[in-house]
Amino acid sequence: MNPLRYGHNKGIVKLIVWLSWPIIILAKRLSSYPIIKWIINPFFAYPWNEVTAIPIDQEVRGPDSVVLPRRVVERLISEVREIFIVDECICRTKGECQNYPHDIGCIALGSAVSRMHPSQGHMATQEEAIAHVRRASEAGLIANVAHTWIDPVAFGLTRFSRLMFICFCDDCCCIFRTHMHKRGPNLDRACKGLPGVSVEVDPEKCIGCGTCVERCFVAAMELRDGIAVTGESCRGCARCVDICPQEAISLNIEKEDMLYENLVKRIRAVADIWG
Repeated sequence: MNPLRYGHNKGIVKLIVWLSWPIIILAKRLSSYPIIKWIINPFFAYPWNEVTAIPIDQEVRGPDSVVLPRRVVERLISEVREIFIVDECICRTKGECQNYPHDIGCIALGSAVSRMHPSQGHMATQEEAIAHVRRASEAGLIANVAHTWIDPVAFGLTRFSRLMFICFCDDCCCIFRTHMHKRGPNLDRACKGLPGVSVEVDPEKCIGCGTCVERCFVAAMELRDGIAVTGESCRGCARCVDICPQEAISLNIEKEDMLYENLVKRIRAVADIWG
């Protein structure tokens, strides 16, 4: 196999991740500290870091009975020609996750994926990728459409501007969703919700148990007068909708076309995965 044809093989990628993992976690934890944050924050700056959460595990149906917002991700995939499915989640493998499947890996989109090493997974059809998304949805994972510099570095890829990942994330092992409570300004800006997606608490049903407050990965939920309240930093990932024991939290979604236009606009600002 021509070593110049492909990026890093699976063994090298795992080594890079294993070595960089504690550094990334430490950087996230220190990213809000005075003085130190000015050293760390450039590594989380736009446009080299942008992650958009999409709650694909939620079955909110549109007027045509299409499941939203999973349909937004499927629609994106249906318009991209070059697709690569990674055959395992590096985060869950690294964390020896017991809660979610290890074999639901990321999907890489764009012409840069032609350099993905075959040991990582395989080039896929649109139909295969959409089936992969649905499996992730059924497993209760949250999609993060990500454009982060660590991906081309780890996988040995070039043409960062022709690359986008869709990661299927959990709350226990994911490098994106952990250690985010005391984040610095650039890390805060890098992690975004999708415009048109929001969550709402029904004060009549909420009993103030605090489950959503404990589990929110960006600490956007708080209790006021014994009722959960969603803060401005909410990313709309809808994990709180899943875990609320009183079913007091609901997901609000705009029309599919608006959601999709918002997602495409955000992607086009940092990468061209269609060319």
